[in-house]
Amino acid sequence: MDLEKEESIDLGKLWQVTKEHKKIVGGIIVGCTAVSLIAGFVWPKTYESTTTVQTRMTGSQLAAGSGAMAAAAALGIGGTSSPTLTYVELMKSNTVLQPIIDELDWPEDDKKFLTPEKFAKKNLTIENTKQTNLIKVTAKGKTPEEAQMISQHVVDNFLDMMTGMNKETQSLLVQFLNDRIDQAKQESDDAAQKFAAYQKEHKIYDPETQAKGLIGQLQAYDDAISKMQVQAESGQAQLDTANAKLNEMKAGSQAYNINDNDTVQGIRKQIVAKQVELVGLEQKYTENHPSVIAAQDQLSKLQQSLVNEVNAVVSSNATSLNPAQAELLKTQAQAQATVATAQASEAAIKSQRDSKQKELGDLPSGVVDYLELERDAKIKNEVYVNLVKQCEQSRVQQAMDSMDIQVVDSANLPFAEKPVWPRPKLMTALGFVLGWMCALIYGFILYRKQMGKGIM
Repeated sequence: MDLEKEESIDLGKLWQVTKEHKKIVGGIIVGCTAVSLIAGFVWPKTYESTTTVQTRMTGSQLAAGSGAMAAAAALGIGGTSSPTLTYVELMKSNTVLQPIIDELDWPEDDKKFLTPEKFAKKNLTIENTKQTNLIKVTAKGKTPEEAQMISQHVVDNFLDMMTGMNKETQSLLVQFLNDRIDQAKQESDDAAQKFAAYQKEHKIYDPETQAKGLIGQLQAYDDAISKMQVQAESGQAQLDTANAKLNEMKAGSQAYNINDNDTVQGIRKQIVAKQVELVGLEQKYTENHPSVIAAQDQLSKLQQSLVNEVNAVVSSNATSLNPAQAELLKTQAQAQATVATAQASEAAIKSQRDSKQKELGDLPSGVVDYLELERDAKIKNEVYVNLVKQCEQSRVQQAMDSMDIQVVDSANLPFAEKPVWPRPKLMTALGFVLGWMCALIYGFILYRKQMGKGIM
């Protein structure tokens, strides 16, 4: 009871001391409130402008995303990075932000040590709306025009950078394909010349119907061999492109032993077996036959499984790399697997074709040679034609990849009367609360002094 009485007396004395100096206490409260109010009007104004963009998933990105999800599932990880989050980080890169910093009408002393990283932390908020492919770029500026310029130029510079990167990558692929096309064209011309010379020398222009019928059974094998050669050539071009980009980034090539992986080998063997089975079915039936359609569907699923498994192997070993290097390594590994699978399939189909060719032993040697030269010329010409088509598809893909970002809402121009900071009303309220806190502290100090004198 005595303790409670002593505490009540102390509070009373504190209040009494505060009342005795009410002018000073009131001055502190009014002063803090006034300073906050004035600061709310004289503080440099800050404006915000927001641009909203939408990302579009390209075919290559979808394949990469499925591989990443497969890797995450294999490792027991719930989430995985997406191209949209990669775009968010790329928007903070030096290539995007440095031109904006150079364009700002700021004193040179303020810009001298301003790095893109510091600028992004202070003046930019770039966020991905959860579970969507939308990105919002919010920029702060000293004037409405400056905020709008920063927000808009972040998107513009990012679009220019992505367009340049996509064009460069596709241009390298087109360049490598052009080299293969020149080689395939030369081989096709040489085979055609040999065939024409043989026709002229042996005067064979229309072999026996029986021989043609038997040779015609080999057409399915010839078509499959040409497809495998095109796949190998195209895969090699993609592999060369990935290697060139990795060397350019000085990232180096990391060996993941893709072709030695047991799971990859198992899927590859299934693909080769299914390719041989499909050739046998195409000898008997048309492409619209249910058996052929079912075999083609099974082959497509096996090929997708191979892509997912390769992506999973690379993703599980490339977690420390940046997204650009990781995607290039996936492309490199997929190309290696494609080349190896195509070569193995070609060897298996050629073995089947050689067995079939033994049935031609009773035909005149001149007719057999004629048909062999004719078939060789057709295969090489088909390889050349398909490589040209692949090159044209790459050019089309180049144009499509340059448009994987679309602006939904352009950067708005903020109202000059409505800056996001300072906010006079809020600052005045905070100043009033701060004034009361300072007044209480002042009163407590006076109270302590009086209590000290009373004790003495």
